[in-house]
Amino acid sequence: MKIIFLKYKATGNDFIIINNTEKLFLLSKKIIKNMCNRNLGIGADGIILIEKIKKYDFYMKYYNSDGKEGTMCGNGGRCSVHFAKKIGIINNTNTLFKTIDGSHYASITKNIVSLNMKNIELVEVYKKHICINTGSPHHILFIDNKNYINVYNQGIKIRFNQKYIKKGVNVNFVKVKKHILNVRTYERGVENETLSCGTGVTASAIAAYNIKKLLYNKIIVQTLGGTLQVKFEKLLKSYKEIFLKGEVNFVYKGILKLA
Repeated sequence: MKIIFLKYKATGNDFIIINNTEKLFLLSKKIIKNMCNRNLGIGADGIILIEKIKKYDFYMKYYNSDGKEGTMCGNGGRCSVHFAKKIGIINNTNTLFKTIDGSHYASITKNIVSLNMKNIELVEVYKKHICINTGSPHHILFIDNKNYINVYNQGIKIRFNQKYIKKGVNVNFVKVKKHILNVRTYERGVENETLSCGTGVTASAIAAYNIKKLLYNKIIVQTLGGTLQVKFEKLLKSYKEIFLKGEVNFVYKGILKLA
């Protein structure tokens, strides 16, 4: 079997994207893990299949690098929009597509993609952390700017603790520097720190606003892989019109031959 793929990255989050509109590919867990392996395969945080679906421009099916189908991926969604534009699935600057967590509107101008995220009805505030589901579940900790944090060691402890052991969670470590957030994320499914996490950035921005660490509803977020912008509207206790915006980069096109 021969698979044509495009490699994409968005603020360091990288993906293998495949046009599966003709339903030619059914990838096993083993194949996905091998493709994402950075030593023995292509290397990626995840794989995205772009498929047909009625009433939408396309369906985005996302797999983590552990081979399992994942929940919503914000940066993956933004890369999918650029991919769909590049191969002609969409012909204008706006699109409506569907993922595992529902429908998403997005706009694209050159390499900048703005993605409408799901509404948030619940922000769980605890003494030492905040929990928000932005299409994927996130555990958010605000840390002092002077403190060093080992994201992998601390993240894996929380991700596999008793509360999250069954379904897992993404763990975000957030520093507030003036009007900018610095976010580092341990991602479940990848089981390591990634250079950026779109749903984690979104959750962290809303968490910061919710507990008044930032007072603006348009927030700049710095990750290891680059800069993203999150904006939203708050209505009573819920958050709506949430947009994740940033740069997307096509890296290369490749062909993978499977025995």
